[in-house]
Amino acid sequence: MSEKVTAQCGLDQVRAMLVAGLQPPLNEKLGIALIEAEHGYALFEAIPDSTAYNPMGSVHGGFIAAALDSACGIAVHTALEAGYAYTTLELKVSYLRPLTDRSGTVRSRGRLVSIGRRAAFAEASLHDGDGKLCATATSTLLVFETRR
Repeated sequence: MSEKVTAQCGLDQVRAMLVAGLQPPLNEKLGIALIEAEHGYALFEAIPDSTAYNPMGSVHGGFIAAALDSACGIAVHTALEAGYAYTTLELKVSYLRPLTDRSGTVRSRGRLVSIGRRAAFAEASLHDGDGKLCATATSTLLVFETRR
């Protein structure tokens, strides 16, 4: 992270990304877009297609996990003080309903549950285009100082 970026609080960093039209690089590759963020909250959208399929003909669990991990991570990111960063320690995903290229625009909503000096906890849910719950996640994240 550059010194300029770490000088901003997490919410200001995320808002600057949104204003500039930037996306996290992996999400750009997967087509999972951050569309909204507030303190302790993040919303991502994606339109899965057959390029995200597993051999069984549905969207690969890794795609779903990436959308949920992103939502949890950015929800935590928005609560960071300047000079702090995070990394995911644990992600637990429950797959409730499959996604396909007919699922429409899926939305992954992340919510900060708790943040302390060293750890943060977040949860996320992923709904299909009809609003049906397809997957949930809980996440534990390590919070650490980026400058000394």
